[in-house]
Amino acid sequence: MKLYKKAGALILCAALTFAVCAPGGARAEAAGQETENVERALSQETDKQEQTDQTTGQEEGQNTETLSRITLSVGDGQKTPTYKAGAKAELKINVANNGNTAAQNVRITPVVEKPEEWPFEMDQLNYDKSLGEIGAGKQVAAVWGNDDSGKLSVRSDVTGKSYRLTFKITYDDGSQTYETDKYVFVRTEAKKTSSSGDKNTGDKNTTGSTGGGNTGGSGAGTGIVSGDSGSGGDISGGGYDGGVYNSDPVSLGGDGGSAADASVPRVIVTGFDTEPAEVKAGDDFKLIVHLKNTSKKTAVSNMLFDLQAPAAGTDEAAEAPAFLPASGSSSIYLDGIPANGTKDISIELNSRADLIRKPYSITMSMKYENSDAVQFESESSLAIPVNQEARFEFSDIEIMPDTAEVGEEANITCNIYNLGRVKMYNVKVGFEGDAIEGEEQFLGNLESGATGMIDGIVTAVAESYEESNCKLVLSYEDDSGNVTTAEQEFTMMVTAPQDDMVMDDMPVMEEEDGGGHGGLIVGIVLAVIILAAVIAVVIVKRRKKRKQLSEEEELFDEVERSAEVESGES
Repeated sequence: MKLYKKAGALILCAALTFAVCAPGGARAEAAGQETENVERALSQETDKQEQTDQTTGQEEGQNTETLSRITLSVGDGQKTPTYKAGAKAELKINVANNGNTAAQNVRITPVVEKPEEWPFEMDQLNYDKSLGEIGAGKQVAAVWGNDDSGKLSVRSDVTGKSYRLTFKITYDDGSQTYETDKYVFVRTEAKKTSSSGDKNTGDKNTTGSTGGGNTGGSGAGTGIVSGDSGSGGDISGGGYDGGVYNSDPVSLGGDGGSAADASVPRVIVTGFDTEPAEVKAGDDFKLIVHLKNTSKKTAVSNMLFDLQAPAAGTDEAAEAPAFLPASGSSSIYLDGIPANGTKDISIELNSRADLIRKPYSITMSMKYENSDAVQFESESSLAIPVNQEARFEFSDIEIMPDTAEVGEEANITCNIYNLGRVKMYNVKVGFEGDAIEGEEQFLGNLESGATGMIDGIVTAVAESYEESNCKLVLSYEDDSGNVTTAEQEFTMMVTAPQDDMVMDDMPVMEEEDGGGHGGLIVGIVLAVIILAAVIAVVIVKRRKKRKQLSEEEELFDEVERSAEVESGES
């Protein structure tokens, strides 16, 4: 048996040895084959990557070709030119290609639908200009009035307004033709009217004459602003005070005489008032304009005034004027003003609710006639200050604890919400009341739409049980440094302090001054009481035990008697 076991063990060892050795060579061959397979797979992957890169390059080239674009603009980097009535001039317009592809066969043509919309005389039949090719990022100037055809002639009847010039531009990218419309603005200067008689006869023709602003304490500030004739200018001056600008009158011609036979009547604005004095954003107000005929010889009549305000507001899509007439009409008619006389005109206006705090201009055009029916036209500008009031709210005031004793502190918290369109500067908060005292809290600046956190500590100083016995006082400044205060009442109950009371379980017996016998007596009494109590307990327990034994004996005797009776009967 042992021999068989040894033979089996040898056979098993040989089998194991063969199993270990033989697969090792096989695994080596398999590893070599695996390496070849990996190299072949890597080679195939490299070929695929190269094909992918080529495809990606082709797609990027196609995308680049697809994204090629031409974007033309006009007037970049140019200042708005001014053309004087009757003068010879040239018109230069820069055409820039802001795209990434060259624009070919570029042509630019003025679009003139009405002759009065074009400030130059129509001396030529064709105003087309060929600009050739404009490379990406390049610009070419289109110039009218510099060739053999001569200079452009500015119309003699231009009135000093700005003209919008529209141009049609055509171009191609080599495969497709495109067309776009662009426009620029140019200014004009009307021809000044002068007297042909004696010098300094009648009125002096002073450019940019101005009047005093806002007599009578109006809300619009006093201001004098001058400027060249016909130019609107910025009359706000960056401040908050209002002002007045007057341009020179322009003769439009007429029947029966000429401006050379009489002085030029100039009508100017000497000031204006508003009712109420302070114009608030979103409110209606009455504008009263003071007029004066500066001519000492010539009266004016048949006067027509038109007021226009520029678009303004804080909304991104806002295009409405800053002021709108309440009646819907912005025109005012006046019979006339005598020589060296004054008159007032008025109109009800509404200011937009989203206006910020600053002056806003109103352009007032005037048309009138003299006694010879010669028509004149002039323009004035008014700067009307608008005040945008701060608008805010308090959240519920929380007091912890809501009832305090005199001398205790309480925490008061609430929020302030800036609901208006203006910034609140240097916001401060304090607490007032006969029953409390507290320190002032500085919140800083509060932007429009922001929330400020009020967290203060007050000390109760006097009893108070009344409603609304305390106030939260808020103060802030506007952008001009004017301080405004507001109050918010709240209730805080303050009670009197409570006295401390000593409550002992047993009364305290005072010791006599005679010595320590009192304490000894008390000890003896307590010992006697305790001993009596112990004796009483012992006696009660013994009595209960004796009574219990007596009851048990009686019960036992009764049981015995019952047993004897039953045995006798049997």
